[in-house]
Amino acid sequence: MSNSIVHILNNDCPQCHKGKVFNEKSIFFKFGFPKMNEYCSHCNYKFEKEPGYFFGAMYVNYGLTVAQGIATYVIAQFFFAETFDLRIIPIIAVVIIAMASINIRLSRLLWIYMFKNYSM
Repeated sequence: MSNSIVHILNNDCPQCHKGKVFNEKSIFFKFGFPKMNEYCSHCNYKFEKEPGYFFGAMYVNYGLTVAQGIATYVIAQFFFAETFDLRIIPIIAVVIIAMASINIRLSRLLWIYMFKNYSM
């Protein structure tokens, strides 16, 4: 399990762990929509199994976004006197927008790794 997490964060191919899923080396600190490789450059593993394969990754992305929003609220509430201050909402929005690009990449990688043994 810990090896899978390391390979996901390194953007490695789920089959051979040598090729890259996305064109860029790191999945962090890149803005814009990610550019995925169609096949692994090392083992020729096809990342998108069928049309619409990554629709399920939207649910993973939603879960990541909700978790980040809740974590941001829990951390930010210590800096305000009231239990729920409306000034926390823009802070949560900024964190969610800043993490959107990372979440897209991470959710797709998680989705690929969850169904790596799926065959057509």
